[in-house]
Amino acid sequence: MMGLIEGIEKFDSPGKGRGLRVTKPFKVGDLLFSSPAYSYVLSAEERGSRCDFCFTRKEGLARCGKCKKGFYCNAKCQKGDWAMHKLECSAIIAFGENWCPSETTRLVARILAKKQKTVKERCVSEKMLLIEELQSHLEDEDNEKRERTEADIAGLHRFYPKHLEVPDQKDLLTLFSQVACNGFTIEDDELSHIGTAVYPDIALINHSCLPSVIVTYNGTSAEVRAVQNMNPGDEVLTSYIDLLYPTDDRNNRLRECYYFTCDCQECKSKSRDKAKLKVRKQRDPVEPHEVNNMIRYARNTHQLSLPKCILNSVAPPGELLEMCEQSLEKMGAVFDDSNVYMLHMMYQAMGVCIYMQDADGAIRYGEKILKPYSKLYPPYSLNVSSMYLKMGRIYMMMEKHSEGISALKKAMAVMEVAHGKNHPFLRDLRKEIGQK
Repeated sequence: MMGLIEGIEKFDSPGKGRGLRVTKPFKVGDLLFSSPAYSYVLSAEERGSRCDFCFTRKEGLARCGKCKKGFYCNAKCQKGDWAMHKLECSAIIAFGENWCPSETTRLVARILAKKQKTVKERCVSEKMLLIEELQSHLEDEDNEKRERTEADIAGLHRFYPKHLEVPDQKDLLTLFSQVACNGFTIEDDELSHIGTAVYPDIALINHSCLPSVIVTYNGTSAEVRAVQNMNPGDEVLTSYIDLLYPTDDRNNRLRECYYFTCDCQECKSKSRDKAKLKVRKQRDPVEPHEVNNMIRYARNTHQLSLPKCILNSVAPPGELLEMCEQSLEKMGAVFDDSNVYMLHMMYQAMGVCIYMQDADGAIRYGEKILKPYSKLYPPYSLNVSSMYLKMGRIYMMMEKHSEGISALKKAMAVMEVAHGKNHPFLRDLRKEIGQK
C-alpha cells in the first residue's frame, strides 16, 4: 500500500522534484524509518567471508553444493537466496573462472528477476516509490558512461541466458541508468564496500551538504536516522557524496554522478572552504597563483585510489607509498597539514601502510588525520567514526590499550547516533572494548 511510513510523507521539494519530509518531530539519533532492499548483491571480494543472503560475516560458512561459489550461514539463508542464486549457479559452473559479470550487471539481473516474480505486487521497499519510477539520467550520460553501460549489458546477455526475461535495449539502458543514479553501496563499520543494493523509498531522499539524516545498513536493510533535530515540515536530506572537500569539488562530483548542482546554504556561502583549503603559514605569504596551481595538482592526484591500485597490481605497495610521500612533500610546501588535499593523500598512505602491515606508519598518518577530520566533517560522520575504529584497532594490535580504548569509545559515540545503540556493530564494539 502506498505512503504508509509513519511520520514521513512524499512531497514536491522546490527546485529538487520529489522528496520526503517529516510530519512529526525527530531528535538526533531517532530512527525515521528502515527499508529492506528491493534487490541486492554481495561484492565478489567478500565472497566466502560473508553470507550471500544476510551479509553476516562469520567463519565456517556453508558452500553451495553445486557451484561452490555461494556461501551461507545455514540452510535457511541458502533457501532464502535460491531465487537469486539460481540466476548465477549454472552459469558459474559453465564459465568457471571466466564468469565475471560486473557488480552492477549482477544487481540488474536480480532486479529483473524480482520484477518477473512480483509483476502486480508492491514490494515492502516500494511504499512511497515503485522501482519503475526511479529517476533515470540516460539522456545526460556521456559517451564513456554509455560505453560502460553497453559493456555491462553485453555481460548480462552473456552470463544470464537462462531464467531471465531480458527487456529490449532501450529499457535496459534506462534500468542501468536508474541503478547508476539510485544504487546504494552497503558498507561495513570501517566503510569498506560489502555490496550494492536498490532501495526505492530511500532513493526519494534528496541531497544536501548540510544533511538532516544519515543512511546506514543493518545486514541488507537500510536505516535512516536523524543527525539534526527535525520539526514537522522539515525535508529529509542526506549527503550523496563525501563532504570533506570544498564546494567546487563537491558540486563537480554531484554533476558528474547525479547531474545537478547543490544550492544548500553551505554551497551558497562556502563558509568552510577557507578552513578546508588552509595554506601553510610562511614568512612570505604564498601567491594566489601558486595556491591555484597546487589545487589543480591536488585535484589530479585526488582521482587516484592507491589501495585499489594495489588490488589491481598497478604498482608495488612500497612504490605507491613513495608516490604518496612525494605528493605530500610537494603539496606541503604550500598547504597546511589540515588542508583536505593533504588529508586525502595521508588517508591513501595510511591505507597502503595497513595493506603492508606497517602499523607504525598507519598510526603516524592516522594521528595527523583525526583532529582535522573531526573539525571538517559534519557531526556524526561515519568517515570520522571509521577512522577512530581503524586507529583503535591498530592501537590494540600494538598493545597500546589505553589509546585503543579511547579511540574505540570515540567511534562508539558517533555510531550510537548514526547506527542506533542496538546495532550489531555496536554490540560487537562493546565486546571488543570489554575484552580489554
